Amino acid sequence: MKQGSRFLSSWILAAVVAFSVIGMGCAHHHYYRVYDPYYNDYHVWNDQEVGYYHQWAVEHNREPDRDFRKLRPEEQKEYWSWRHSHGNGPDEHH
Repeated sequence: MKQGSRFLSSWILAAVVAFSVIGMGCAHHHYYRVYDPYYNDYHVWNDQEVGYYHQWAVEHNREPDRDFRKLRPEEQKEYWSWRHSHGNGPDEHH
């Protein structure tokens, strides 16, 4: 019985570790596309865009961790205007 219990514990531990590793791998893929209606283009909301957003939020006394999609339309427009004047190379838009 002791050996069976140890075997089951090992399997449970292995499953927990495997699911943790899978979860960490997926954590970096929460990218989505955001449409900018003022400039009629799309931006991939990835780590680079988050960096721009945080920079804008700090410069404009906004909360940097607030979800962009929850900003008022006027704030989103303000962000897009700022964003297009701060580096919008051809490979940054999709």
